[in-house]
Amino acid sequence: MKKNITVIKGDGIGPEIVTEAMKVLDKVGAKYGHEFSFHEILAGGCAIDACGKCLPEQSLDACLTGDSVLLGAVGGPKWDGVDKNNRPERALLGIRSAMGLYANLRPAKLFSQLRAASPLNPEIVARGIDFVVVRELIGGVYFGAHDTVEENGEKRATDIMVYSEHEIERIARTAFETARKRRGKVTSVDKANVLDTSRLWREVVTRVSREYPDVAYSDMLVDNTAMQIVKDPSQFDVIVTENMFGDILSDEASMITGSIGMIPSSSLGETKNGMYEPIHGSAPDIAGQNLANPIGTILSGAMMLKYSFDLDEESAEIERAVSAVLDAGYRTADIMDEGGRRVSCSEMGDLICSEIG
Repeated sequence: MKKNITVIKGDGIGPEIVTEAMKVLDKVGAKYGHEFSFHEILAGGCAIDACGKCLPEQSLDACLTGDSVLLGAVGGPKWDGVDKNNRPERALLGIRSAMGLYANLRPAKLFSQLRAASPLNPEIVARGIDFVVVRELIGGVYFGAHDTVEENGEKRATDIMVYSEHEIERIARTAFETARKRRGKVTSVDKANVLDTSRLWREVVTRVSREYPDVAYSDMLVDNTAMQIVKDPSQFDVIVTENMFGDILSDEASMITGSIGMIPSSSLGETKNGMYEPIHGSAPDIAGQNLANPIGTILSGAMMLKYSFDLDEESAEIERAVSAVLDAGYRTADIMDEGGRRVSCSEMGDLICSEIG
């Protein structure tokens, strides 16, 4: 199999972590007889510096024509003063919208080797943490109208949240299909006691749930969900929710696993061409120092193999290699524990490659 992967190394630690993920993909490709061709493009702050636009047209074209996109991270304080419509983060919104990537899947899985890193009570951790947040990605308040006006001597800001039935239906089906591949349970999260958008959300997801009688379904208010994630995360399998709620809850979920450096994500649409990235930011304070944890990006590559290329065995091989390296006690700085063997970003990539063989 030959696949063309569009690569956005981006800003901060992005180039370091993506380099390691590319290295691992090359290694697993060589082992299983696949060829991955990488096409590097500019997006985010580095693109602003190079050509004045956070998302140049040629970069967007490369995302649309490639077989998938691998992203590191974008943004940083260096670009805080640029126009709001040209912020580095706007590049991601532009790519997601153009590619129709309406579903973001963020696993929250605690590796057994890192149990001590979780901030939760050990009794809670012992019950297990292994769920996925399925977040609607191109609708809701982030994509609604935004306006700030001055009235009666003071500013007034408005952000509009909009959802249509078809947007809710397609993300609901993604959640139910994902649950069928896992433990068969979906929790839909909303604020139906307050918001009209949430009342429509609950109505539509409930309707879709009837198409999946083999999947257990329940609703939960978003504030209760935030509490339950830290009280008993073992109760969740697949959480599906709208854009803003998903943004917040998935970040909370990542922290209970011990380090956001370990968490991958995928953004999917109607086609196999998706975008894969770790959930953490660009971490400019450690950029260029070979200190970053590349595992979230490497596991994002594993998700790409599974969801975009249907290479389940190869994806599992990367996950197995990561687990073996952790079993051997190797740790980057963010997941360092007593008795661990500290390694750099590039050394972690090398170790995972050596486990692939």
